[in-house]
Amino acid sequence: MSNGQLWKGFPWGRRSITGKRKSCRMLGVNNVALAENIAAVRARINEALAVAGRHPADLTLVAVTKYVDALTIKELLAHGVEHIGENRLQEAVRKQAVLGDFKNRFKWHFIGSLQTNKARQVAAKFDLIHSLDRMNLAEALQKASQKLNKEIPVLIQVNVSGEQTKHGVDPAEVGAFYAEVRKLPGLCPVGLMTMAPYTEDPETSRPVFRELRLLFERIKRDYNPGPQWRELSMGMSNDYVVAIEEGATIVRIGSAIFGAETEG
Repeated sequence: MSNGQLWKGFPWGRRSITGKRKSCRMLGVNNVALAENIAAVRARINEALAVAGRHPADLTLVAVTKYVDALTIKELLAHGVEHIGENRLQEAVRKQAVLGDFKNRFKWHFIGSLQTNKARQVAAKFDLIHSLDRMNLAEALQKASQKLNKEIPVLIQVNVSGEQTKHGVDPAEVGAFYAEVRKLPGLCPVGLMTMAPYTEDPETSRPVFRELRLLFERIKRDYNPGPQWRELSMGMSNDYVVAIEEGATIVRIGSAIFGAETEG
């Protein structure tokens, strides 16, 4: 799926390899624990990539920081983690303000459900939106791209598991949805995203991840989307190893890095 070379139009630079317990407070993490956790995650990532016959440059680690304070986010730079995932616009904007110029050293991923009335703000503040799941949102983002004079990379969120509690396009409709989205100037669909059901056994997530990869490959075959079509965002702290084995190019890791209360 990926040969380690990023599409030159994608504003990322090199890939950076660097969960369900909810909390309202922002957490700081001891730097020693942070370093140990990141090293452990990287080791598991590299092992999974080796099993799959893939290169470390094929994968981006997104640290999910929705319950983590700005100071801890800043510390991630010392450990080579440059991709940040947030799912609440207001919290992300507040952290970016605290970070000041340091915010520009990160790539910001919006990983939460996105309301159409916040499309312009999210498009302005984030580098990649993971949660495009309906046409009126695509149209709102397209209008935002015109106002911002900015191409907006997006991932189409797919509800592979069929859970009513999850957002996403029905798998049977993904191809047609992609075909409509790519007609909108200013939007750049670059791949797919899904969330597997939370389970203690990561192997139960494998069919979900495999189905997303097959959908990705079907779109590539049927629509010839070009080199920008290269991202599969799937896998969190409990199942990222299986996701990598099934072809993930982006994994979203919270609790394995920051602790049980920070999963996302």
